[in-house]
Amino acid sequence: MAYKKIEHYDEKVTADLTLNYRDCLTLLGEDPQREGLLKTPERVAKSMQFLTQGYYLDPKSILNAAKFHEDVNEMVIVKDIEIYSMCEHHMLPFFGKAHVAYIPNGWITGLSKIARVVDTYARRLQVQERLTTQILDIIKETLDPLGVAVVIEASHLCMMMRGVQKQNSVTTTSAFWGEFEKNETRSEFTKLISSSLH
Repeated sequence: MAYKKIEHYDEKVTADLTLNYRDCLTLLGEDPQREGLLKTPERVAKSMQFLTQGYYLDPKSILNAAKFHEDVNEMVIVKDIEIYSMCEHHMLPFFGKAHVAYIPNGWITGLSKIARVVDTYARRLQVQERLTTQILDIIKETLDPLGVAVVIEASHLCMMMRGVQKQNSVTTTSAFWGEFEKNETRSEFTKLISSSLH
């Protein structure tokens, strides 16, 4: 199945969300008829569809779109992948970097596809813990590698702007499978993602 990048805007969803966001503005004490807010409900409706477009994308087909047989079994790492997601508890953004590695077992995928898979899951209402394991699971399922490792470091606006208001806090989550469950392999991975080789 061929993979195509799309921005999904459903006319009915946009119209319904626009009405709801207009009501939200009124409930918050604003005047949705004010000049600066006239188009805000529609803009937010489209913005939310963009920020949650991952629901319409298939990460398996993304990986399969550039899946190649290659007789290699050395670690492949794509690090510092920017992530922007939305916390499902408060619908506030969290953002940071993902580091993804796998050890091929006869199959590799295009490097950009790893980043696209990260985006596919990040562009949904999420928790960082689930995002981490979803990325690992789809690579494991699709490429059948010898091992997979995923580490995500992110700052959460639900902790920075509200709640405990800790602006400098960073949350780190990790998931390891296969060869990465061995201390030696995991240590090599963590050393490589921590170093600056370029």
